[in-house]
Amino acid sequence: MSAPALSEPQAQTVLLAGLAEVAERYDGFLLDQWGVLHDGSKPYPHAVACLEHLRAAGKAVVILSNSGRSGSENEAVLASMGFARRLYDHVASAGDDARDALASRSEPAYRNLGSRCLLLARPGEEHLANGLGLTLVESPEEADFLFAMTMDAERQSVSGWKPLLVRALQRGLPMICSNPDRHRVHADGSLREAPGLVALAYETMGGTVHYHGKPHPRIYASCLRSTALPASRLLAIGDSLEHDVAGAANAGIDACFIAGGIHKDDLSWSKETELEADSCEALFAQAAFRPRYCLAGFAW
Repeated sequence: MSAPALSEPQAQTVLLAGLAEVAERYDGFLLDQWGVLHDGSKPYPHAVACLEHLRAAGKAVVILSNSGRSGSENEAVLASMGFARRLYDHVASAGDDARDALASRSEPAYRNLGSRCLLLARPGEEHLANGLGLTLVESPEEADFLFAMTMDAERQSVSGWKPLLVRALQRGLPMICSNPDRHRVHADGSLREAPGLVALAYETMGGTVHYHGKPHPRIYASCLRSTALPASRLLAIGDSLEHDVAGAANAGIDACFIAGGIHKDDLSWSKETELEADSCEALFAQAAFRPRYCLAGFAW
């Protein structure tokens, strides 16, 4: 299932010095975590302080993540990096979105899916499929479907999983992808493979993939229900044009693009943290759509 169609491009993006310039216009904020709040090992310099300001202003804050892990596991990761639980209302993860769809079986793609699952995940994370009535199997020949959840880019890769994908395709197995991110930013600034790249490879081969998380609409509908706020009063903040900005646009939510995340090397910087606006305009033009706002990094 491909990404939803993009909405009409916006005429102009406003380059902000800090989130304080527009915070009063919104009652709630949907925040990506990796590439916005932290780099996977430590917070970005102004992230905790920015969240403190949002909470002091009485704003609702939801961490909207494409992580295949559960919300509670993401909370633990955030806590380990110094993000106190009081700084946000809850974590909405793509993993939980996928697990909810599998548990309820209310949508057409899941009603007759079967229960034998071949899990694609980091070693030791088989528990992510617990509680869903699934039987984990070891090969495509035993499976009813593939479930791509997490990925250890140091030990697992698209090329390494390719033979398994070929066998799954021969049997016509669908794939559930609970993390559509194709790359993630490593602490050293490099990009590493992520589960969405595995799903893309399978889709390119001719396989059927059902995606959860940004930019797909199901998780935004969940966030709107949880905040009880209209889309017009929410601001989505993320570093991916393809996921954060496109997903927000199609949900009718304004977006603020963080330039210092996954697209950092696609842009020009006069100094380490001083963004050259012209390079942003070129990037947005190439993408054929643009966010309402742009920040160099998540800061008040």
